[in-house]
Amino acid sequence: MGKVLVVTSGKGGVGKTTTTAALGAALAQEGETVAVVDFDVGLRNLDLVLGAERRVVFDLINVVTGVAKLPQALIRDKRLENLWLLPASQTRDKDALTEEGIREVVGALRAQFDWVICDSPAGIERGATLAMRYADAAVIVTNPEVSSVRDSDRIIGMLDSKTERAERGERVEKHLLITRYDPARAARGEMLSIDDVLEILSTPLLGIIPESEEVLRASNIGSPVTLANAASEPARAYMDAARRLMGEAVPEMLVPRLKAGFFDRLFGRRAA
Repeated sequence: MGKVLVVTSGKGGVGKTTTTAALGAALAQEGETVAVVDFDVGLRNLDLVLGAERRVVFDLINVVTGVAKLPQALIRDKRLENLWLLPASQTRDKDALTEEGIREVVGALRAQFDWVICDSPAGIERGATLAMRYADAAVIVTNPEVSSVRDSDRIIGMLDSKTERAERGERVEKHLLITRYDPARAARGEMLSIDDVLEILSTPLLGIIPESEEVLRASNIGSPVTLANAASEPARAYMDAARRLMGEAVPEMLVPRLKAGFFDRLFGRRAA
């Protein structure tokens, strides 16, 4: 059975869809079978980032409502044969999603793929709660800004209360991914430091994605950044994050600029 991972945040515009595409592609590049699912009904951007917008025929709501079968709606990536997309609807409302329907779709995907990555809409409304409902693990995406970090804290609380695992008395495995990080700006006090974010959210850090024009360029050409420019800093950071999700102990490339004890918190280890 595969692992269901939700990519979530409290604040919009922090890079959830970019992260979903990049992590999905990175895991597929490592040989894993991956399905990425767009839960942002009404907006639908994951297909654009993956360059599949012209190939969408059926979507998540079509599958949930029985209009189409899951294999009809899944779109296979043209660059990575083990990466698939289940797009969101651009014309329907989130109310068309049902908890039972999502359970069936996620269950079918879990049986077929090593990873099911759910791209959640921002905030705490219905689409977001359904995206995290059946997750085994979560990547909380945040920028090093006070408002983004505060909203992420709210999402962490929801993961501990609104998921099926939480209702069974179990915990969703949580990882923190900090995006748009600029060490020079952090040193000048223009954004929170990594240590500040870790102290506030108390969640193991999966990785740090540096601020880079390569991320925007990749989105504009319809390609995950790990494929668009594999040598770029954000691509290497996402590849390292994917390997950590797979259980590898990969050192963080920004670790020399951080305070002592960062590496332990990176992997969720506490000092003796």
